[in-house]
Amino acid sequence: MAPLKEKIGYGFGDMASSMFWKVFSYYLPFFYANVFGISLVDTGVLLLVTRIWDAVSDPMMGIVADRTKTRWGKYRPYLLWVAAPFSICGILLFTTPDWGYAAKLVWAYVTYILMMTVYTGINVPYGAMLGVMTDDSQEKTVFSSFRMFFAYGGSFIALFAWDPLCKFFSTSMGMSLQSSWQFAMIVIAACCFVLFLLCFNFTREQLTTVSSASLGKDLKALLTNKPWWLLNGASLCFNLFNTVRGATVAFFFADIIGGEQHIAIFSLSLLFYSGLFLGVGEVANMVGVALAVPVTNRFGKKPTFILVDALLIIFSVIFFTLSPESNGGLLMMLLLQIVISVLTGVMAPLVWSMYADISDYSELKTRSASTGLIFSSASMAQKFGGAIGGAAVMWLLSGCGYIERTDANQGMSIVQPASAIECLWMLMTFIPAGVALLSMLIVWLYPLGTKEMKDIVARLKLQREQPVDDDPDRFVEPV
Repeated sequence: MAPLKEKIGYGFGDMASSMFWKVFSYYLPFFYANVFGISLVDTGVLLLVTRIWDAVSDPMMGIVADRTKTRWGKYRPYLLWVAAPFSICGILLFTTPDWGYAAKLVWAYVTYILMMTVYTGINVPYGAMLGVMTDDSQEKTVFSSFRMFFAYGGSFIALFAWDPLCKFFSTSMGMSLQSSWQFAMIVIAACCFVLFLLCFNFTREQLTTVSSASLGKDLKALLTNKPWWLLNGASLCFNLFNTVRGATVAFFFADIIGGEQHIAIFSLSLLFYSGLFLGVGEVANMVGVALAVPVTNRFGKKPTFILVDALLIIFSVIFFTLSPESNGGLLMMLLLQIVISVLTGVMAPLVWSMYADISDYSELKTRSASTGLIFSSASMAQKFGGAIGGAAVMWLLSGCGYIERTDANQGMSIVQPASAIECLWMLMTFIPAGVALLSMLIVWLYPLGTKEMKDIVARLKLQREQPVDDDPDRFVEPV
């Protein structure tokens, strides 16, 4: 049984990654369109191209990490090596140079590609660590739950503080809008740097796995791995659900809620703004993560996945019926955000734990550990979901006539056309619901249930005690 310190330390790693990732997912599209100053169409292309590159680079990083050998292990040293570049690139990403449009667009591409490359360089090895910190399937879920609990904690801090930080630097410090966003990211980046160093210090790789097959065989085994394909599809849909809703929130509040509103909860008056909506969601995610272990212990991983998807569909559709013009409607929006976020919080550690199961399945089947390569696909699915979701939001809004806030109309009251308003509602409700339905249908076919994993873990433990050779008679098909 791993000590509590190591579980907390492992959580610090995704706390750092998520502070950046949620700001990128939820505020970067709005930043590019309304602060940095590029069009919605160009923003959509930028998000799609850079994140596709980022997703393609994930397997490359997984292959490199699988073949890394240091006194600190295979995956853990990347936490130390990449922490500083990670923080620096995040700051550059939110830096707005005083250049012409074309030069600024080039800057956006270069800094985003750099940021996503170093994100891959630290996040893929970090995720793969889960496969070598314990050989117990249920303890992997515990580690994954700590990871996601701290991830959502970091997301809450970043999202809840983002608007106040920007306002502090712009109002109290007298900075321009562009500089205030840059300095807000400097604060976040410094926190991330410290958290990665703590993760490196508190964790250890307990298992020694061997990538005995050639790169070609590892790739062939991956491409013929049915559970891997299915979980990739379901995971992509899960991340698409989160990205579409999250990337829409800033626009939804600016043009439907009206920026900021006050809502009454009994005798308490509360400022209702996008940071609160997203931040409360992150706290609710943490509650969901805490529920993940007892719920999956009770029902199993696959049934839990299907149940959560079904509930996400129901509550997303209910959100469409709410009115933003009444106190009750705004309160119900906040309540549904909490419920939906609890559900996605249950799902998040479940996905990573299932990738760890697929890693064990693959090692038993091929007698070669390709943990980094398999976990890189989880990151790849996350980024493809982010790429497709972020680009789709930009392009749909542009196609529906959304009016951007440019330097020319800053401070002016903008009335969006009815088509843009309808599009925002669909992006918050029916479109995510459809994605959740697709995810549920895919995971229905996933074959690695609780019984199958118990058999795989027992057989893999015996296999690891035997010498690795190329005897084809040793090949086993676990399911």
